[in-house]
Amino acid sequence: MRTINLLPWREEKRREAQKNFIIILIIAAVAASAVVLGVSRFYDARIENQNARNQYLRSEIAKLDRQIAQIAQLEDTRARLLQRKQVIEDLQANRSLMVRLFDQLVRTVPDGIRLVNARQVGEQITITGVSQSNARISTYLRNLESSPVLHAPRLRIIEAEVAETDAQLPLGFSVAATVALPQQLESRDEESTP
Repeated sequence: MRTINLLPWREEKRREAQKNFIIILIIAAVAASAVVLGVSRFYDARIENQNARNQYLRSEIAKLDRQIAQIAQLEDTRARLLQRKQVIEDLQANRSLMVRLFDQLVRTVPDGIRLVNARQVGEQITITGVSQSNARISTYLRNLESSPVLHAPRLRIIEAEVAETDAQLPLGFSVAATVALPQQLESRDEESTP
């Protein structure tokens, strides 16, 4: 004999299917949230790692900036030291020039001329003095022209002395000349030595 099930089996099956669907839905939601949480943590870790790397790069860049500033200071110090060295070398080179200049001033003065003043500004020297005659001044200019230390002498002024303090030297004069550079003197010295 056949048994007839009069219970509402379709509704029970529907409830069970609905219950299973809700369980699967909850499991899927939990799995999806776990995946989202895992992916989020993975990217957070990567972002954190990249931020740490960026911070390391910033600190290294700051160190390099400090080193660059120190290098710039050292270059400034080096430039100042080179300037000082150049000044010292120029003074060393000019030290013997003054001796030679005064020696040539003494050697070029002929009889009948007395030098009163010599003033040097840069490479230009202005010599003032008194003379017995124009011929003595011409001789003095020729002597200056042949001097190895003084170049291109130019007579600036010849005038009769108004004060007449020394009757034997009635003419006052002023001569401008160019002083040779130490390098020019060294090259002449090298040419003259056999």
